[in-house]
Amino acid sequence: MAKQYIVRLTKDERRYLEGLIHKGKVAAHKRLHAEILLKADVSDFGEKWTDSRISDAFGVSTRTVERVRQRLVQEGLEAALNRAKPVRVRSCVIDGENEPHLIALACGDASDGRSRWTLRLLGQRMVELGYVESVSHETIRQTLKKRIKTLAT
Repeated sequence: MAKQYIVRLTKDERRYLEGLIHKGKVAAHKRLHAEILLKADVSDFGEKWTDSRISDAFGVSTRTVERVRQRLVQEGLEAALNRAKPVRVRSCVIDGENEPHLIALACGDASDGRSRWTLRLLGQRMVELGYVESVSHETIRQTLKKRIKTLAT
């Protein structure tokens, strides 16, 4: 199968990447990506290595080599050198609407004859009362910690 993303570096880009490789302090992943791009370069000055040869030489998967090439073509040199940002989207389970209910619960008496609330019990009670569909004890902890921190200042 033919490569979909072909690396053709200019002289300035090659000089920049070679400078990164020989620089004393640079992040390991950045140096690795620079090496991958230099070896994958098919221009007149490039080494024209195959993906499998690059992956064997640097101890990475061929998929990593493909992704670095793809990011260079689609997003540019700096994006190819740096790590990709995570794409996940996290929604806030306990927002400004549910937070007062959580605080009121935590300040009130504990249920089931207990002397105090646990984070898990607070989470279960929030679900029982229908404020949230599900919530982890860690989310409860972070919300209460954030609220206490704002009250202290």
